[in-house]
Amino acid sequence: MKRALVSVTNKEGIVEFAKGLEELGFEVVSTGGRVKTLHPKVHGGILFRRDVEEHVKTVEEMGITPIDLVCCNLYEFEKALKAGKPMAEMIENIDIGGPSMIRSAAKNFKDVLIVTDPKDYDAVLEAIREDKTDFEFRMNLAYKAYSLTGSYDAMISRYFADQVHDEFPDILNISLKKTDHLRYGENSQQSANAYVDPYVQHSLLDYEQLHGKEISFNNVNDLYGAVACVREFGDQLVTVAIKHSTPCGVAIG
Repeated sequence: MKRALVSVTNKEGIVEFAKGLEELGFEVVSTGGRVKTLHPKVHGGILFRRDVEEHVKTVEEMGITPIDLVCCNLYEFEKALKAGKPMAEMIENIDIGGPSMIRSAAKNFKDVLIVTDPKDYDAVLEAIREDKTDFEFRMNLAYKAYSLTGSYDAMISRYFADQVHDEFPDILNISLKKTDHLRYGENSQQSANAYVDPYVQHSLLDYEQLHGKEISFNNVNDLYGAVACVREFGDQLVTVAIKHSTPCGVAIG
């Protein structure tokens, strides 16, 4: 019998996913608590390579049960940050076991499916059902997993940089999230997407589009140019018209 370990903060769709796994013959194991998943029998069951005889012998001798799928997402550090929580709560929202399990499973993606995004639940169930969990499918899940833990650690690093007032850190960790596909890039034949920095509390991209076509790169670039021009006038009421990043009209009052 295959075995799945489930440890999630975001419970979206998890009941249906777990039931789907059970229907496909998985034993589903879940645990709560601060340190329960930081255990050699958990990480051993994830990390051992099924094609290495020495690894297989070790887990058998130590009574370690293989784990074939890990479904995990992380404590909501970003949510706590945006809510302005005090430092003690921010520290409590730093996940340790979750990133450890995710990284273990992603490292051994050839043998273990690592599922970190609720949007992937249906696709994973279908792939298992259709026996299509090939190398490329598994590697894509691993790629998403490392992107998640990398982004998570980057945000924590920047939080601590702020706490110690390090304005110009030796290592500056910036992680960006894609929010929109833009109509085109600087030229019509180019592709473009919008990314935001989740650590920033307020962004110029938090706009409401009232009408018109899908936003393009040039529209976003013009937005930044318009705001930069307006700021030159302090607290005055100013309107700026921008065309291809160049102010073509400015009015006061």
